[in-house]
Amino acid sequence: MAAAPFKTHYFEDLAVGMSETILKTVMNEDVIGFATLSGDHNPIHLSEHFARKTRFGERIAHGLYTASLISAVLGMYLPGPGAVYLNQTLNFKGPVKIGDVVRVHVEVVELIEQGRRCRLYCEASVDDKVVLDGEAIVMVPSKVKKPQKDARG
Repeated sequence: MAAAPFKTHYFEDLAVGMSETILKTVMNEDVIGFATLSGDHNPIHLSEHFARKTRFGERIAHGLYTASLISAVLGMYLPGPGAVYLNQTLNFKGPVKIGDVVRVHVEVVELIEQGRRCRLYCEASVDDKVVLDGEAIVMVPSKVKKPQKDARG
């Protein structure tokens, strides 16, 4: 994946409009590994013979493999380490094939003070065609520590 080294963005550092983009080439090993990890051994992902007979004509990556690249951006770059997923919507719009270069882009669209949450637009594209989009809500670490209650409450 091509992106800057990971960085934690605290809630106080974030602003609407901040964005991050990574590029990832989908490798055969990625698809096999995802099948092993997820237990989804659908032959459309693993068998050239089977996939040739489908409308795609060749093997495609798991939709959630592509979605997992969004998780990589959120957990490593924006907001970065310490961010915790709360919600994700996904709209699958097209296939991702072995060898495709996926461009994953996320952008901060709302900051929610209560609970220090951040809403982000998420998009994956191949050759400038959107193959997946949606929104994520994540809890973001804060520089401000919550006051500690003593044993008396």
